[in-house]
Amino acid sequence: MLRADAVLLEKVHASADDELARHGVAAHRIDKGLTESELIAALAAVPGTGPLVVGIRSKTQVTRAVIEATPRLVAIGAFCIGTDQIDLACARACGVAVFNAPFSSTRSVAELVMAELVTLSRQIVARSNAAHQGKWAKNAQGSREIRGKTLGIIGYGHIGSQLSVLAEAFGMQVIFHDIVAKLSLGNARQAASLHDVLSRSDFVSLHVPDTEFTRGMIGKTELAAMKSDSYLVNASRGRVVDLDALRQSLDAGHLAGAALDVYPQEPASESDRFECALQGLDNVILTPHIGGSTLEAQANIGLEVAGAVGRYLELGRTVGCVNLPQLDMPPPPSLRGKPACRLINIHRNVPGVLSRINRVIAESNVNIAGQALATLEDVGLLFVDMPLAPADSAADELCRAVAALDTSVRTRLVAL
Repeated sequence: MLRADAVLLEKVHASADDELARHGVAAHRIDKGLTESELIAALAAVPGTGPLVVGIRSKTQVTRAVIEATPRLVAIGAFCIGTDQIDLACARACGVAVFNAPFSSTRSVAELVMAELVTLSRQIVARSNAAHQGKWAKNAQGSREIRGKTLGIIGYGHIGSQLSVLAEAFGMQVIFHDIVAKLSLGNARQAASLHDVLSRSDFVSLHVPDTEFTRGMIGKTELAAMKSDSYLVNASRGRVVDLDALRQSLDAGHLAGAALDVYPQEPASESDRFECALQGLDNVILTPHIGGSTLEAQANIGLEVAGAVGRYLELGRTVGCVNLPQLDMPPPPSLRGKPACRLINIHRNVPGVLSRINRVIAESNVNIAGQALATLEDVGLLFVDMPLAPADSAADELCRAVAALDTSVRTRLVAL
């Protein structure tokens, strides 16, 4: 039985279709990014009245207007690491769960950065361009090994920590800066400050999210603090680096080179023209946001996000959800083999909600076989397992009564 429909955009890997189907979800594909109005129209065009899911990558914006115009929307799958293209606050307020893929592309991004460190240090882009032009630039001028050099990592999360392991295998020394204390892997060491990393590193690699604190964090002052003849790599978010300041530093000869995979403005499709302040420089590598664009990563992302969405639709499981409380509860043993359902209620986190919902259930003369509650800031998530089939009129009436409470944001029933 189909539990929902899913609209998948931007060429999400086919592994997502198979995983969604395993959870009883029908996938509808639109293999490009959509504007706000186009997305609203596309979601409205999906037939039926059941739950709806949208799956995106980095180009499509799921705005407040999209969420509020689509009452059927119960979940958003970000088939990538970042979620800054989604209005998370609005999604939470409307009871829409958001899932991403924080792990699946980790290795692919780390490998790309390692390749860029070697490519920059050996001046491979300039030598390759010369060879294509018929020039034989066979000399060692400016070309160095990365062994023994210091890599400074800004943001020691999943990617940053994996990169540190790969860099050590190449014989590099690794230092890192993070806003919280982190357990270092291998011989990596946490530096005293951002300035400490910038001033000591031969290579600086950025791995931070897009937040009000990270936007523009690498500007004129920070670039000036970097070692002369050092390199900057950004495979995190485009607005982290001031590109005009970076261009000035490169033109002045202070930095030896840079590699970017993300940009403040990126084309919506492959047919749109790409423009960047760093174009035309032999000591700069520009790649089109391909850090996670490997066959392995995309297949894993499809499975990870589609699986999380499927489990949410089936049992309300929110492990890995970025905007709702984390809650998971297996069905009680007493209900095995019997007609049973789970009431899933997302509500405003105010006093008295649980007692009000339990009163509604008690007045319905229904026994509670299992219950779990989790809260997060202004929202709560409640599971109530009951010995009723979802199609039972008593279950439907109870669900309607709970949904009618002024504290309820979204309420639904699923079969156990």
